[in-house]
Amino acid sequence: MGAVLAAVTAVALLAPPAAAHRPDRAIVLPQATGTEGVARLDGQTFFAGDLLTGDIYRGSINKGRAAKFVDAPAGRFATGMKADASDGLLFVAGGPTGAGYVYDTRTGAPVSSYQFQTPPTPTFINDVALTRRGAWFTDSSQALLYFVPVVHGVPSSGFTTLRLSGPAADLSGAFNSNGIQAVRGGNKLIVAHTGNGVLNLVDAATGASTTIAGVSVPNVDGILMKGSRELFAVQNSDNLLSVWKLSADLRSGRMQRTITSPLFETPTTVARFGSRLAVANAKFDTGFPPTASQYEVVVVSR
Repeated sequence: MGAVLAAVTAVALLAPPAAAHRPDRAIVLPQATGTEGVARLDGQTFFAGDLLTGDIYRGSINKGRAAKFVDAPAGRFATGMKADASDGLLFVAGGPTGAGYVYDTRTGAPVSSYQFQTPPTPTFINDVALTRRGAWFTDSSQALLYFVPVVHGVPSSGFTTLRLSGPAADLSGAFNSNGIQAVRGGNKLIVAHTGNGVLNLVDAATGASTTIAGVSVPNVDGILMKGSRELFAVQNSDNLLSVWKLSADLRSGRMQRTITSPLFETPTTVARFGSRLAVANAKFDTGFPPTASQYEVVVVSR
């Protein structure tokens, strides 16, 4: 017994220590006047937007720092965004401007812009999803999605409009279609409906939609897919992310767990970096537009 105990002790001493739990961390966006969107570029690099100016920040979750990367022209806003590392493109939704923007991820130079709707027509371009063929944008004030084709890394000069039908077309809320993710190779889209607190499965060819059964997500904002069936939903005013397992046909789901942090203050969108999540802290609890003195991206363990 003594020999066995000694052997076990030796193995324990030689074994590497368990990975230390990373504490939640806030990465400040210097002099930002708001934030709403966050996007992953690579294993540690993220982009985040200044909601009210359209400026774009670039940061590192490993170094815990961010700096202004794009000084956007006057009149722009920045809400949801997605980065395509292979093509070197950052797609940014323009909120109440009715526009969407594309920037070069290497230089920050503007690549193209699109006027999906022209105010005073009601519009709020809210979030972006990427497919192999291009980028989808949601409009929280219209029962429409907008698609920008990308061919060989070059965004098209124009866009197409997809009219929604079924539950995704409901415009009874102040904010309706919001977060979006492409699934099934881009043939289907999952679109969060903030007003109804649900997720809708949309046919990318016809715009027809059905509500994903069993998924209740009050105050849903941005969403994120991991693999083909796990989905993260940011529930902004609830200060949490809910994690769902979807059925194989994506028509139903069940909750797995929730993720929260004492640093959350109305989070809106999320990007994944392996075992860590970067979450935009919009601070809409201070009003809209928000009036906090500081804005940040919060990094938490998933």
